[in-house]
Amino acid sequence: MKPIYILIALFFSLQITAQSPWTQEKGRFFANLSYSSISDYSEMFGEPDFSISGTITDRTYQFYGEYGLTNKTSLLVNVPLKSIDINNYVDPAILCMGNCAQSFSETALGNITLGLKHNFLKQKWVLSGQLNMEINTSSYDETSAIRTGYDAYTFTPMFLAGTSFGKNYFQSFIGADIRTNNYSSNLKIGGEIGRKLTQTIWLIGFVDISQSLNNGDISFPANNAANSLYVNDQEYVAYGLKGILQFCDFGLTAGFGSALSGNNVPKKAAISFGVFKTF
Repeated sequence: MKPIYILIALFFSLQITAQSPWTQEKGRFFANLSYSSISDYSEMFGEPDFSISGTITDRTYQFYGEYGLTNKTSLLVNVPLKSIDINNYVDPAILCMGNCAQSFSETALGNITLGLKHNFLKQKWVLSGQLNMEINTSSYDETSAIRTGYDAYTFTPMFLAGTSFGKNYFQSFIGADIRTNNYSSNLKIGGEIGRKLTQTIWLIGFVDISQSLNNGDISFPANNAANSLYVNDQEYVAYGLKGILQFCDFGLTAGFGSALSGNNVPKKAAISFGVFKTF
């Protein structure tokens, strides 16, 4: 397996928490199937931190693909299927006697992403630009107040940089999420460093920061605002570890990520597992 495919697999072992400056060779296709979960959370980062009614489990089944249009330009696609459960929810607006807890479950598409990545420099440092578009393919259920993605189109321009040295590599990105429908936009910056521990194992640490510009004023139904599923002004300072076990052009990935601080995001770590193949 060429190092480029290993690095791309590492970058997508969680839900696109980092971005790779490396592009596919012309005609090559990289595919990654992954599962991630934030289980049974009820505590949220905020100003101040707050609790939600009941507990939420947020699962994502995700396909990511990258195809080399040329040796310098890749086409990207990401398709998330969301499965969200809310358990033991008690509506504070309803007065009832006895056990009023309810449970809900919804499975639907999240925001499908299409993108283009172009490499400008491939020497000691690899420098690239990327433009993603998240399509408004998510859904909202009024009864459960479960939202599976942002009710908006999101345009994400980014500048990407990376380098490798010996058994190590480093990469970073800076960009912005520009959302429609009166959502606030976010500034994004992050980076990661990884090391090849053995012939088949890589270990990576990452930092990912998303900061809201607080320039949107979209409103939400009260129960959706209370559960904070894809509401406005979500932001975080996140960190985590990722790893890969490779077998030629096939491999397995795993990782976890958590937030040091944030707003309208869970105070609970996410775990992820995946499998990838290059063609």
